[in-house]
Parts: sequence; C-alpha cells; structure tokens
Amino acid sequence: MNSGNKSQFLYGFAALGLSIALGLFSVSGALKDIRRGNEEVTVTGSAKRAIRSDFVVWRVSVGVQSSSLASASDELTRGTARVRAFFKAEGVADSLITVKPAEAVGISETLADGRETGRIIATRLTQAFEVRSHDVDGLTRVSQKASSLIADGVPLQASAPEYLYTKLAEIRIILLEEDTKDAKLRAEAIAKSTGVQVGAVRDARMGVFQITPRYSTEVSDYGISDVTAIEKDVTAVVRATFQLK
Repeated sequence: MNSGNKSQFLYGFAALGLSIALGLFSVSGALKDIRRGNEEVTVTGSAKRAIRSDFVVWRVSVGVQSSSLASASDELTRGTARVRAFFKAEGVADSLITVKPAEAVGISETLADGRETGRIIATRLTQAFEVRSHDVDGLTRVSQKASSLIADGVPLQASAPEYLYTKLAEIRIILLEEDTKDAKLRAEAIAKSTGVQVGAVRDARMGVFQITPRYSTEVSDYGISDVTAIEKDVTAVVRATFQLK
C-alpha cells in the first residue's frame, strides 16, 4: 500500500471510529434523560369491534319516457301502483316508505352532430321511493324480490340496500378505552428496553373510524364508512403520548 492510500485508509478509519463514538454518546445521553424522567414516548394503539348493521335504506324508482305527456303520466301511474302493491304484498308498512315528489324532465331533440335544437320531443317522468327500516334481514329479502317487478314490465330502477349502524356513539368511548390500553402496552414494551417505566398519559388523540366489511383490510386517511355489508368491523386508532419515569 503506497503512502497516499495508507493515509486515506487511516483517515477513513478514524472518521468511522469517531462517528461510532458520537453515536454511542448520543444513545447514552438519551437513556440518561429517560431515566431522569425528562422523556416521553408516543405510540399508536388500535382496537377493533365486530358489529352488525341495525338499519337499512333501500331506494327504488319508476321511470318512464314518452313523446306524449299524458301517455307518460298514465304509464307512471300504473308503475307506481304496481310498486305500492308489491310493498304491501311483502308486508312493508306504509310508515316505512317515503314517496318523493315526481320529477319531470323534457328531452330535447339532438341532431346527428350532437347539437340540441331546443325542441322538446319527449318527457321523462320519475317517481322515487325510499324505504327505511330497522328490519335489516326482512327488507333485504324484499329487495331481492324486486326483479319480479321488472319481469312484469315495470320500468323499475333499484339501488342496492345501504346498511348502517346507529350505535357508533355508544361504542366510541369503549373503543377509545381499548385502544388506549393497547397503546400503553406498546409503550411499556418500548420502555422496558431502557429500564424505565411508563407514567401518565400526556396526550391522546383518536383518529378516524374505519367501518369496513367483515375481515376487510382496507384503510383510508379520511376514514371509511361502508354501507354495502351487513356484517362489519369497526377499527379505531389512538395516538397517545406517555410520560416515562
């Protein structure tokens, strides 16, 4: 090894030794601060609960279109009457049904190049119904039979039922307690390696709720509020800061 390379090697070795020494000094200082009780640790805890939807909303509508307003009105009347009869036959109480105001939209004439002439050539009428019930299973079965209306020629449009859980406020406190306990366990695991103990909570902030279909691993920074599944999981996360002593 020539003198130049040797000097570079010795310089590099000395620099490495100095960086290791400084690193050990830094860790040693941090541990001393922790032991003096001047440190804190921030961890994330989580808790999950399985829930079952206790409320369902189902929306259906009858939509007809005709060049004659009178013809469209007659067809809409027949369709809505058929829907009402369907609800009655399936045991859906009138008190659960909200009938929305009928909507009328004029259909403009459109030329081959896509331009509208402004001349109304037809009218589209829509009558919407909304059913809201705590009988989740019962209304689900009713919604699954809606295809019979379509088979009978009713111009029906039906959305998928929306499944909700109305007791989130009641379990929010429970989940906050559970995920704070989880956070403390994590803090204790971290503190154990330094020979210190976890003290009081200095700060705790709950994150957004993740309400997802059962066993889903989907998460979002803005939270998730699933309405597609009856069986759901609610996950709550808390970011907690503990004093170390």
